[in-house]
Amino acid sequence: MTNTAYIFDAVRTPRCKGKPDGNLHEVKSIDLGASLLRALQDRHKLDTSYVDDVVMGCCTPIGEQGSDVTKMIVQNAGWDDSVPGMQLDRFCASGLEAVNIAAQKVASGWEDLVVAGGVESMSRVPMGSNGGVMGGDAGFSIETGYVPQGIGADAIATLEGFSRSDVDHVAYTSQQRAALAQENGYFDKSVIAVTDRNGLTIAERDNFIKSTTTKEVLAQLKPSFEKFGQQGFNDILINKYHTLASINHVHTPGNSSGIVDGASAVLIGSQQAGQDLNLTPRGRIVATAVLATDPMLMLVGPAPAALKCLKKAGLKKSDIDLWEINEAFASVVLRYMKDLDLSYEQTNVCGGAIAMGHPLGATGGMLISVVLDELERRQLKRGMISLCVGGGMGISTIIERL
Repeated sequence: MTNTAYIFDAVRTPRCKGKPDGNLHEVKSIDLGASLLRALQDRHKLDTSYVDDVVMGCCTPIGEQGSDVTKMIVQNAGWDDSVPGMQLDRFCASGLEAVNIAAQKVASGWEDLVVAGGVESMSRVPMGSNGGVMGGDAGFSIETGYVPQGIGADAIATLEGFSRSDVDHVAYTSQQRAALAQENGYFDKSVIAVTDRNGLTIAERDNFIKSTTTKEVLAQLKPSFEKFGQQGFNDILINKYHTLASINHVHTPGNSSGIVDGASAVLIGSQQAGQDLNLTPRGRIVATAVLATDPMLMLVGPAPAALKCLKKAGLKKSDIDLWEINEAFASVVLRYMKDLDLSYEQTNVCGGAIAMGHPLGATGGMLISVVLDELERRQLKRGMISLCVGGGMGISTIIERL
């Protein structure tokens, strides 16, 4: 029989503009991650020698984020020398995959306490700077029919008939919900302020949210991927999807996820760990799932992953109270809700990455804290967390409030 993988806590840094003029640009990844480990240690008077492993996602493991950045974070936090660390990369799913691996370690009974999450300093280590054949090898692209994610997002919108107004409505709703959640303190339980060496606060709240955004402003923004589409990527998709006469480029900087810096950490353990360390579980990991779908459209994996996760858990769609789909692009949200026949009243109730930003390797861990906090606030039971992933993958995790 497997052990229950309990969630004892879930914390994150603020999400801040991932550019040189962003608040967190001065903070190295190892300091972002270490600040959360120290916060977990302080909040729970944690004997760090008890921790079996630390697993963190990072999508750009190069330069100062390279060479197993997680182990460097553990050392930087001053944790016990016995604590190992592992960095992983499953593109945008990295942070949630770290959580899922931690849960699997605990459920197996082979480990009792694992910290999972992710880190991404997009201002210091630019997205894509680690290279790779996807998008960087012309031969691979020609052979496999690779197209950039943004073209895939636009193609999904075109295939499904999602208009510019539809995707802008998702963006507007995300901004409104995120602003309301922040204003009412819904994120305060989990967000850990980032300070400098002198203890002065650098960032204490998400500052990427644009609460004054209007639909009129969103409508004025120019498409981000039309130029790339005209370079031949549109033709690649049209050749495969013959019902497409053309691709309507509806995604802009306003209805796509923002580039931000941030980190996340989730404390996951067994019942024995809770007893030994006097930790009270807030929730549990019910089930996890990962799969791959069409690598050309690339972004349609979340709903199939959610259905696979429900099957693994022996649950029905009606057993899920809150649904969280990472807002990589607005059409991803709309396709997820359409495929699963979801109400917007249950989906991304605190906004998402369009409003708050998407710190790649850290986002999945951040969504654990958002959903868990909201389940507690609303006194609900279960939440489903899903992300689209590069290469056509999708990932989902069900958590349950205790």
